[in-house]
Amino acid sequence: MKTAVVLFTRDLRIRDNPALAAACANAEQVVPLFVLDPDLGKLSPNRTRFLHESLADLRAALREKGGDLVIRTGDPVAEAIELARTTGAEGIGMAADVSRYARRREERMRQECERHRIALRLFPGVTVVNPGELRPGGGGASYRVFSPYHRVWRAAQWRDEAATPTKIKLPPGVAAGRLPAIPKGESPDAARGGETEARRRLTTWLKHIGPYPELHNDMPADGTSRLSPYLRFGCLSPLELAQAAIKQEAEEYVRQLCWRDFYYQVTLAFPQLSTKPLRPNGDIEWRDDKDALQHWQDGTTGVPVVDAGMRQLRAEGWMHNRARLITAAFLTKHLGVDWRPGVQWFFRWLLDGDVPNNSGNWQWVAGTGNDTRPYRKFNPIRQAQRFDPEGVYVRRYVPELKGVEGVAVHQPWRLPEKVRRDLDYPGPLESHRDEAVWLRP
Repeated sequence: MKTAVVLFTRDLRIRDNPALAAACANAEQVVPLFVLDPDLGKLSPNRTRFLHESLADLRAALREKGGDLVIRTGDPVAEAIELARTTGAEGIGMAADVSRYARRREERMRQECERHRIALRLFPGVTVVNPGELRPGGGGASYRVFSPYHRVWRAAQWRDEAATPTKIKLPPGVAAGRLPAIPKGESPDAARGGETEARRRLTTWLKHIGPYPELHNDMPADGTSRLSPYLRFGCLSPLELAQAAIKQEAEEYVRQLCWRDFYYQVTLAFPQLSTKPLRPNGDIEWRDDKDALQHWQDGTTGVPVVDAGMRQLRAEGWMHNRARLITAAFLTKHLGVDWRPGVQWFFRWLLDGDVPNNSGNWQWVAGTGNDTRPYRKFNPIRQAQRFDPEGVYVRRYVPELKGVEGVAVHQPWRLPEKVRRDLDYPGPLESHRDEAVWLRP
């Protein structure tokens, strides 16, 4: 093959990128392409900033190999076809994905490639194991329970890592296009995007991965990898990360990567995961309480551990995994508010927000998804006392409570009235003030 186009989507890296590796191995000239879709650019200022930083980093990496990143704006299918036609490309390669948007894009690309007699090839790379590769023995479309999926996933034959290209030759006369400006974003302490930053963090993480089983739920220790945004944008290969963790014998961390794959195969079978309950008869009579939802979003519920998590979300575009569980459970199980506004609020702020994991985890917590115990109810105070026993995490994100000593920080409503007035911190909302289960754990 003389020329091939590689359409980057959520695989913004040159290392272990199967689509890029195959094009470089089988074509004399390769056109790396990213299309800025105006519709997707409206979704999240935080993710837009992260994306644009990642594109700048990807262009620099491709230029080091002799190539470049071609930037276009518009419909990805139309732009890819047009570029293939003008460069005489015989094939287009891209990573397969599972969201409704991605699958519609793939189908339209397939139709247009057939019409223009251009070969289309879809590649793995977004997950460790291809979402459609593992099927339950009973013939279902996907695994509905994690444990059996984990057993099969761990025993599966994983693909080999794709080779990193040593040289990339761009066809002559192709205008690379201008990189988009990097916006400010909404979260002042958000992580920086790009494969370079991802690899720096990966190196650091592998040096500290040993205590992960003991620390990943420890909220003040912040003992998680924080690599999820780089997986979400494909700045880091999930397969490479899983294999590196296995070499470190970090099976508990590998298990978390399996959870990520689990929700991708769920989404492949159930693409409405962000809007419809996965569990049969999962429709619940949710309370319509816009005031409670607003307090939850603003981190002013009067429950310190919930407010700390919601404020971390705004400040960093990220939230500790245990805090995600606590805040989501509080909205759905204590306030009785629908999980779907929670999904959208997290989508707005999270750098790692994607359909499979964000929506899948929300449905798990709300009792409408894959949880085998859908009626469980997490007590936020007990959670705080267990995973933030001295209140370090709470004080880090709720400055009004910095002067409160010891475990009293988790239940400021028990402090003397004069002390409470001086804190300038709200009491519990009226809508859940009488919940004795968590007010008096």
